[in-house]
Amino acid sequence: TQVQVVMEGIGANTTLENSYNLMQSFIKAIEDGDTQKIESLITSKDSIGALMHKTLLTFKHNLKAVLNGAALTYSNGCLEGFNRKIKQIERTAFGYSNFINLLTRIRLEENLFKEKEPNSLLMAA
Repeated sequence: TQVQVVMEGIGANTTLENSYNLMQSFIKAIEDGDTQKIESLITSKDSIGALMHKTLLTFKHNLKAVLNGAALTYSNGCLEGFNRKIKQIERTAFGYSNFINLLTRIRLEENLFKEKEPNSLLMAA
């Protein structure tokens, strides 16, 4: 089974096993929102791989943000979605020659502006 393959693979090297166990513990602590456990895992002195060590150093450097991200329910998903929409507008337009036109298009997409009603005199002709 897949579990047997993973267990046999990580059993071959203690550094790999320590890194795998640390990662699994870290994921569980984030899911549970256990900030004390996260902090203890980040400051762990186990023998781990170079990439895992580099990741932990980054987490240690940004410890306050990592702990806040695990403890709080806030998300920047809406902001990221809005940024993605703006980039998509820029891609489909192949760039705007005028920044005002770009802002107008964004506002139209977000329904902040309404398109002008067609002139009824021109439609009657």
